[in-house]
Amino acid sequence: MIERMKEDHHEFLDIIFFTPSEFEKSGGAWPIRIGRNMAKTNYHIGPRTTPFHYLLFVLEGEGTFIQNGQRHALRARDAFCLFPHITHEYWTHPEEPLQKIFIAFDGKLATELLARIGLTPDSPHRSGVLTPETANGMRAFMEEVREPKGGSSDLGRLTRFLGLFDRISRSPAARELQPDVSIPWLQKGKEYMDIHFAGGITVEGVSAHAGVDRTHFAKQFRKAYGLSPVQYIQQLKMNQAKRLLVQTPLTLTEVAHSVGYPDLFSFSKAFKKQVGQPPNRYRMMERSQR
Repeated sequence: MIERMKEDHHEFLDIIFFTPSEFEKSGGAWPIRIGRNMAKTNYHIGPRTTPFHYLLFVLEGEGTFIQNGQRHALRARDAFCLFPHITHEYWTHPEEPLQKIFIAFDGKLATELLARIGLTPDSPHRSGVLTPETANGMRAFMEEVREPKGGSSDLGRLTRFLGLFDRISRSPAARELQPDVSIPWLQKGKEYMDIHFAGGITVEGVSAHAGVDRTHFAKQFRKAYGLSPVQYIQQLKMNQAKRLLVQTPLTLTEVAHSVGYPDLFSFSKAFKKQVGQPPNRYRMMERSQR
């Protein structure tokens, strides 16, 4: 589970892997791994994708980060995020090798959690976010889970993880970037989608329920949660579909109807596009690992 600092051809890496408990996975987001690295002069990652959300902080050095076709210069105290299934690439400046500390996580509210600190798929890089307190907190997190006193605890790990985001969100640099998630109509619309996503709802219907114009609702929702209302509804459908495929004996057609698709063809097409594999293959692979 734990690997000390190791050397490979392009970096020195210290990383700790987690196996989330059922309690952790019942929440909105949970940690998967945490680590730090020291790049060598030839350090270059990608182009590639990741299945998780990766939040990385630059401790020292300089480099370049590309995601969604956008190029960002990396410097000390910067934060950048690798979003799932989006091609990314980053590398170090050979004369100023990068040193980073990072945490990977997953969960249905992971994107919303990142939006709380100003990071979205459209804006995956922020300057000056890392504070000494946050860096020290991440190092302490690593040491606590590496050699836990009194035994390892999923509750303690989750508390550390959420506390990290709370600490970042309170920093002046991150506070200026946070969306206004306290708008009552915005929350009202989100809750409506959370409940009725499989009922054939539309963005027009959601915005009408919230009592605001469709364009205004969509713009503010993306700002607050990091994805459009259509993408959010799709995400809810796919998350429910994955649960039904693994945890129930429903046929593929029954799963399709359960999450709001009129037929198996449209469901399979959408599922493969979102998840990366057909629903029948996803079901077989997930069940074989249990």
